[in-house]
Amino acid sequence: MAVGTTSVRVLEHVALQAEAQGRSELGPTAGWADLFILPGHRFRLVQAMVTNFHLPRSTLLMLVSAFAGRERVLAAYQEAVRLRYRFYSFGDAMLIL
Repeated sequence: MAVGTTSVRVLEHVALQAEAQGRSELGPTAGWADLFILPGHRFRLVQAMVTNFHLPRSTLLMLVSAFAGRERVLAAYQEAVRLRYRFYSFGDAMLIL
């Protein structure tokens, strides 16, 4: 379970590093997590996430769409708009399983 898109990026970055090094277990690491997650990304570690409702056309929305699927995310956003959920960093959040 990752809480926030930054956590998703860090966890997936560490998992990719371990995979690239032929390790089956995660270990300590240092450096920048410069992973850009787009639809088509194969998630290696994260199985669920809590995240806010992000702005349209943002990289964060792309990450969430990569995780949950574009159509499913768009449907959730339509429902959130209909019910007047708050977006941005201090708005409502969603649990994605």
